[in-house]
Amino acid sequence: MKVPSILILAFLCSIAVVGQIKRPQPPPVKIAFAESLQAVVVTTKGPSALQGMAHRFERKTVRSKWKSIGDEFPVVVGRNGLGWDRDSAPEGTGDFKREGDGRSPAGLFPLTFAFGRPDRPAGGKLSYNMLGEYSECVDDISSTHYNKLVDRLKVGIFDWKSSEKMLEVGPEYDLGIFVAYNSYPVRRGDGSCIFLHVWKDASTGTAGCTAMERGNLVKILNWADPNKHPYLVQMTEADHKKYQKAWNLPKL
Repeated sequence: MKVPSILILAFLCSIAVVGQIKRPQPPPVKIAFAESLQAVVVTTKGPSALQGMAHRFERKTVRSKWKSIGDEFPVVVGRNGLGWDRDSAPEGTGDFKREGDGRSPAGLFPLTFAFGRPDRPAGGKLSYNMLGEYSECVDDISSTHYNKLVDRLKVGIFDWKSSEKMLEVGPEYDLGIFVAYNSYPVRRGDGSCIFLHVWKDASTGTAGCTAMERGNLVKILNWADPNKHPYLVQMTEADHKKYQKAWNLPKL
């Protein structure tokens, strides 16, 4: 029996479409903060403050004491301050960061890779995601790519209606580091696309990231070593003091 050519064409098209669909990669294994040898510590005066200070720390082994690296420097966080991460929050916390709340996450988060324009700074050991025309960070909670930085043309059939088109943001995203908040696993609605990035200025808060002068970001990028499992440690000054000993945080 001769199969109509229109059916053959439909069949081939269906194969092509299925072939384009790519499932999100399974969540990576989270390296515990106890295994980290590098930390960027950010503290603010209170949960609603949008300005804070950052300081780099390092230790030789997991049993060594944390030691200060360089001078502290100013940063800005979310325009509505800080909100605890569900996994890092102390027992009894009832108010957690959510998508679109204008707060930066408070807690302990791996710094996993860098991103930016092709003219990246020299040096640095973190993997570098070069941004292109179709680079987007997905903040649509219904998408299978939620909280992922992707290339629209390389993920197959895209399923999101909302995202940050990275190059359209401007100078603030010329250079950045991905903060692995809400990543182990990704929970829909808990927040997405959290970075260390270049600030607009010293008094303008972010939508949820932590921003700083470009020169200070370059210092972090050139210092961070994936083999040392760098972390962002971010919370209010009072909470840092309260949990410093129990969580073995660097002492300010």
